Amino acid sequence: MKKTAGLLLSFVLMFVLAACGGNSNTPEPTGATGGNASTDTKKKDPVTVKIGIFKNVTHASGYIALEKGYFQEELGEHVKIEVQAFDNGSDFSTALATNQIDFGFVGPGPATNQYVKSGNFRVISGSANGGAVLVAGKDSGVNSVKDLVGKVIAIPTKGSTNEISLRLLLEQEGVEITTDKSGAQLVARAPSDTLVALRQNEVHATLIPEPWGTQIEQEGIGKVIVPWDQIPPNNGNYPLVIMTASDKFLSEHRDLAVAAVKANLRAIEFIKSNPDESYELINKRLSELSGKGLDVELIKAALTHMSLNSELSQEAIEEMAHVSINAGYIKDITVNELDLSQFIDTSLYEEVK
Repeated sequence: MKKTAGLLLSFVLMFVLAACGGNSNTPEPTGATGGNASTDTKKKDPVTVKIGIFKNVTHASGYIALEKGYFQEELGEHVKIEVQAFDNGSDFSTALATNQIDFGFVGPGPATNQYVKSGNFRVISGSANGGAVLVAGKDSGVNSVKDLVGKVIAIPTKGSTNEISLRLLLEQEGVEITTDKSGAQLVARAPSDTLVALRQNEVHATLIPEPWGTQIEQEGIGKVIVPWDQIPPNNGNYPLVIMTASDKFLSEHRDLAVAAVKANLRAIEFIKSNPDESYELINKRLSELSGKGLDVELIKAALTHMSLNSELSQEAIEEMAHVSINAGYIKDITVNELDLSQFIDTSLYEEVK
């Protein structure tokens, strides 16, 4: 009887110990309610993201997003950021289409031209509207758009957003573009070269992004005859700088593209709330990209002659694309055949907003 009682007591003790967690090797549940510490704290694989941007203060939101660390904060510590500077939209758009860069800032003119050829990148956010002026040389005899008949007008590059605006401006004033003195003649000149050409009266006017227009006026080389808020389309309310991303980047790292849009919006709000600090930060980044800074007053003038805006106007981009088609920059397609519905992707912007 005693032996039987002893066995029974041993069995009970074994049962109690098992119930209290004797099987210490059993893993914790990893479902939605249980959590998984190893998964939550796992480091993400390192990623290199290449950002393209111009050496121009109209790309101010990109400059601030870099200088304030917004891109790094939003993309994450596992992301290594590389910045590539460009002088014109054609080179930028080619780099984006060939995956040399992942996303960045460019004008809608060259971006649309390249998109029709390659179709492998998208517009994901706005950045700046307006920001360009028509300036006439001091000794040019030009006081209005109609005076441009028989004159030579400089544009930064062929097919640029500035050229598209100039063509619309000339058209609405009834001035034809020709290769002789019966109309206005267009030539491509880098903005810095345009200042010299105006001074020497080799060109008579230019439609140029800020702060070059203000600088020309301040140095007594010429005067603004059409301010930024009267430049077509929409009297300055047209996209001058947009944010674009490659399809490859969007496909592989859509979360990072959304983060980049958020960083851009943060930068725009910072500039609006802290203009004086922004001028210094923009100048710092400009110096790094171009090797030369600007007078802060010129940067201030540039930012007050444009509208920082993350919204996208498909209508304005389409209107500008029609000008590019008629000018021969977009080939093998008619205005009626043009379809930019896939080019402008507002889904990331809407997700951030």
